[in-house]
Amino acid sequence: MLQHILALALKELLALLRDKRSRFVLIGPPIAQLLVFGFAATFDLQNASIAIYDQDQGAAARELIARFEGSRNFEVVARIDHDAQVAPLIDDRQALLVLRIDPRFSQEILSGGSGSVQVILDGRNSNTAMLALNYTRGIVTDFNDTWAARHGRSGPPAHLEIRPWYNANLESRWFVVPGIVGLLTLVVTLIVTALSVAREREAGTFDQLLVTPLRPVEILIGKSIPGLLIGLLQGSLIVAIAVHGFGIPLRGSVGALYLGMALFLLSAVGVGLMISSLAVTQQQGLLGAFLFMVPAIILSGFATPIANMPEAVQWLTYINPLRYFLIVLRGVFLQGDSYALLMDQYWPMALIGLVSLILAGWLFRHRMY
Repeated sequence: MLQHILALALKELLALLRDKRSRFVLIGPPIAQLLVFGFAATFDLQNASIAIYDQDQGAAARELIARFEGSRNFEVVARIDHDAQVAPLIDDRQALLVLRIDPRFSQEILSGGSGSVQVILDGRNSNTAMLALNYTRGIVTDFNDTWAARHGRSGPPAHLEIRPWYNANLESRWFVVPGIVGLLTLVVTLIVTALSVAREREAGTFDQLLVTPLRPVEILIGKSIPGLLIGLLQGSLIVAIAVHGFGIPLRGSVGALYLGMALFLLSAVGVGLMISSLAVTQQQGLLGAFLFMVPAIILSGFATPIANMPEAVQWLTYINPLRYFLIVLRGVFLQGDSYALLMDQYWPMALIGLVSLILAGWLFRHRMY
């Protein structure tokens, strides 16, 4: 009996290895995803953008600033000289944090007191903000220890004040839950559309569909509408649960949110129809959807900041519609963004949707014959 089982197992293994598509699925995607994830999936924070607001200009302030400039975790991108410059740097994501040194900082610590240092953080990504805050605390603590040892003091000379913007308590739920809206909407929409044409081929009804009066373009439109409707209903339900169930603030325009959702669903449907046009069976459709979803989630900035990824990997994220939709979601939920502020995220999703639908139509006609 064992010999028969081993013979059958060997036969299945040889059949799997003889098939070119099976060999590709076994070898190609895992290696490609390992290379991408190995570089992209990192929680380390390097070269985080920081702006310096030195109101003191004293020797102690310069020593503290030098420690930030010499750290591999931070990169000074701006030096500002008045309060009005702080908000645009944080709002436009030009700086992850602003280091504001009190005008009396050097005077206070030289006289034996405690000088004030304020850190203004971009709290939209709570994970990144916490990492930056921990690095900042480490630098300030090292400065305090060195200064105290040099001047024979017992207490810390620099006192750190924290002010996170958009997420005052740095609650990770406020960052994660809006992202889950995009993830679950993508999963449902992509699976529904990736199986649509493949289901017809596997059931043997594809030829019957082709002899109907419908043109290929009309068939594709008909196949895309269910995915759009289901994705819209699913997304609306998840948004309602996020607001009323988890207490996530919805500060921006609901219309701006739904415009972004519609464009994202358009691009997801286009990708799903491309996969479905290539797949012969539903199993191939599911596999294709999985091969797209996993890299799309990793390269979206959902868990790890895109800025931490290598430059080559960052370029890949520009063809990922989930990247733009997550910015729309978090912008509307946490920042109160409107249509004008999100226009840079709308048009890439519209372009991805248009290109993917055109390619899906071409593949659909190409695979008919």
